[in-house]
Amino acid sequence: MRIAKPVLLVSTPVGVAWGLLEAYRLAGGLVILMAAMVGMLTAAAGTVVAAIRRERAAEKRAAHSSQPVSTTR
Repeated sequence: MRIAKPVLLVSTPVGVAWGLLEAYRLAGGLVILMAAMVGMLTAAAGTVVAAIRRERAAEKRAAHSSQPVSTTR
């Protein structure tokens, strides 16, 4: 796991960029749709990560105090 994480962190963006380049060579303007799809998936993953971090922070705060946990905004 010590080597796998850095390799994945480097190779994944390189692979996505290479895929976009090949999509441009193959289909020209359709690469815009592919880039939009990648952007939407990135935004979706980012919102999931943000929600998980927000809930974990709320649980930690509740563990250190006697107040009930409310994860809704």
